[in-house]
Amino acid sequence: MSESAAGMIRVLVVDDHPLMREGIAAVIAGQDDMRLIGEASNGAEAVSAYAALHPDVVLMDLRMPGMDGIEAIATIRAVSPRARIVVLTTYRGDVQVTRALLAGASGYLLKSSLRRELLDTIRDVHAGRRRVPAEIAAGIAEHLSDESLSPREIEVLRSVAAGNANKRIAAELGISEETVKAHMKNILAKLDARDRTHAVTIAIRRGIIEL
Repeated sequence: MSESAAGMIRVLVVDDHPLMREGIAAVIAGQDDMRLIGEASNGAEAVSAYAALHPDVVLMDLRMPGMDGIEAIATIRAVSPRARIVVLTTYRGDVQVTRALLAGASGYLLKSSLRRELLDTIRDVHAGRRRVPAEIAAGIAEHLSDESLSPREIEVLRSVAAGNANKRIAAELGISEETVKAHMKNILAKLDARDRTHAVTIAIRRGIIEL
């Protein structure tokens, strides 16, 4: 009889910070119903480790060098649609959460809540339930009807966040300054932002762009 059949939850943890992996390993080590079977430090390693170990639950960081967590989730789920993956992150942004869930994540856990919620989240996801903190779900619901920024608008906003003026943005993207201004008008309206700085602040908070 396998460990999974006997009720043992086999866990793979993926995070580029060794101390985070060590902390999670220590928590799991104290449980009778779960065992850490592997670790990875980036998305590419996570994909390889999943294929080799077939864990019951994956704990996946989002921001990692090379292949990030969302790409790793999508890659694993494309091959193993039943894979159960919990996102571990410091980011509350509704857009980031939605991307992770659409990629195939079954749970979303803030690193600030690990001490309180890690074990229950692993058990819930292993049992086939979704686990998203109430405050995160509320953030998704709040913006559910919002019009999304287009890929070009996101490019413009990223350039604004880098401190570039319209002329520089136009040159970078190969468009006219008038087109940049039109994109900014749409961005401000969609994000309900007062000005460029406010738009960047909102976009970072919601996970639309990263610095």
